[in-house]
Amino acid sequence: MKKELIVKNVNINFFSQKEEDFISLTDIAKYKNAEAPADIVKNWLRSKNTIEFLGFWEKINNPDFKLVEFDQFWKNAGTNAFVLSPSKWINNTNAIGLISKSGRNGGTFAHKDIAFKFASWISAEFELYIIKEFQRLKEDENKRLLLGWDVKRTLSKINYKIHTDAIKKHIVPHLVTTKETKFVYTNEADVLNMALFGMTAKQWREKNKNKNKKGNIRDEANVYQLVCLANLESMNAELIRQEISQKESLVAIAQMKSLVENTTVKKLSSRN
Repeated sequence: MKKELIVKNVNINFFSQKEEDFISLTDIAKYKNAEAPADIVKNWLRSKNTIEFLGFWEKINNPDFKLVEFDQFWKNAGTNAFVLSPSKWINNTNAIGLISKSGRNGGTFAHKDIAFKFASWISAEFELYIIKEFQRLKEDENKRLLLGWDVKRTLSKINYKIHTDAIKKHIVPHLVTTKETKFVYTNEADVLNMALFGMTAKQWREKNKNKNKKGNIRDEANVYQLVCLANLESMNAELIRQEISQKESLVAIAQMKSLVENTTVKKLSSRN
């Protein structure tokens, strides 16, 4: 998904890929020369210090980096005849720190580590503004994710109340002892726990008793699991109202879990 920083009236595109952020060097270069930003990037790539930095970054992060080709670039870097484009660097060395994109909103993108290094070459002041703005956006993003988790956890709790109300109305009246009543609440909840987490609440507590984890199995669930759980609780409540047997319920629950785990459904839910 396209994202944008606005620094000193310059719009700088960036995107996330495999949990890593890539920032547009082309947009950063516009701060220095808005008419020919690609030339600014190429000039930066001519420096021996730049090639050395890019090489070190790739060695640390890229097991498929081609060292022989890198050494050739490094030896020639800084000479009058040396010219290097981002695409040539990427294709010859199998680099992953730079990404060259064509078309609208295209240009040269770099991993944030490299982008900040480029920004420092453009202007120390501009580099600091970019870092601060990028950090602010990431903090806002993390807050939104946390808020989303809280909302979905609340949704799960609401559905759990619907679930227990269904048990109270349709199952508990047929029971005699307090022990039986307590067991049925636990049993129905663990049917869902087993379907989603592969273990009961008690098994989870025993497994994590030495890990200083507070709360219960559902408190440790991720956002996706909580959404799935909310659907399962709502569905199971309806199955209880219809007095459908637990065996039939398990089949339906398995079908629901399969549906929610479907890749297409995941994509649809991620847009909300």
